[in-house]
Amino acid sequence: MPSGATSESQASIPTNLRVLAVLEEVALAGVPITPTEANTRLHLPKPTLHRLFATMEREGFLQRDLDGRSYSPGPRLRALSINVQSSMRIRTARLAVLTTLAETVGETCNIATPDRHNMTYLERVETKWPLRIQLPIGTAVPFHCTASGKMYLSTLRASHLRQYLTAARLEAHTPATMTDPETLIAAVAQVRRQGHATDDEEFLEGMVAVAVPILDQRKRLLSTLSVHAPRQRVSLDDLKAHLPLMRDTAQNLARLLTED
Repeated sequence: MPSGATSESQASIPTNLRVLAVLEEVALAGVPITPTEANTRLHLPKPTLHRLFATMEREGFLQRDLDGRSYSPGPRLRALSINVQSSMRIRTARLAVLTTLAETVGETCNIATPDRHNMTYLERVETKWPLRIQLPIGTAVPFHCTASGKMYLSTLRASHLRQYLTAARLEAHTPATMTDPETLIAAVAQVRRQGHATDDEEFLEGMVAVAVPILDQRKRLLSTLSVHAPRQRVSLDDLKAHLPLMRDTAQNLARLLTED
């Protein structure tokens, strides 16, 4: 690129907006990226770029990935994203959509977002049945044995999925929990093909669940929509019968976050 174009690109990003521009590039990538990759559109001076990354890593907005070179959103940036999604205007509409689904299905419905090591419940509408499973907002649940977690794992690159499953502590929560990495890789591949994930008493004995993705405009996973219930009341097949409605609801929820 000619030096004049570089100078013009640098001048187009005011100094007090450069941190936000870098965070925006990391968020847009959707996968861990290096400072050099983030700079393909920013064209910031290398010393400035690396200083920004170092500062944001130190302050918790970015975190270094397993390869030691690339970065992904850190805990403060992820918390910021969740807080934006939980703004009152969005939450009011989101609860209305989720309540309609819960009343139609007759079981508890949840929205969960991926964090670094687990899925966190962002929103929840309880079933009216007295027999229910208590997993309140803010609860963190594992990736490998929940419907929402396996839905998230299905969006990872094959290399990242294998790297995670071979390094993670895959705890057996029930006799049905899959703890072998190869078995999980095959299960996640099936989730990717079918577009939904299930939990057949893998996280809690007596609980079944189904999850579908909530996607952004670039078809990347924002969060998951799931329904769970006690097995003594419904079967996994009973829940799967609601998948068409769940997918429609997920699209409605996505529009709340991606449209003005």
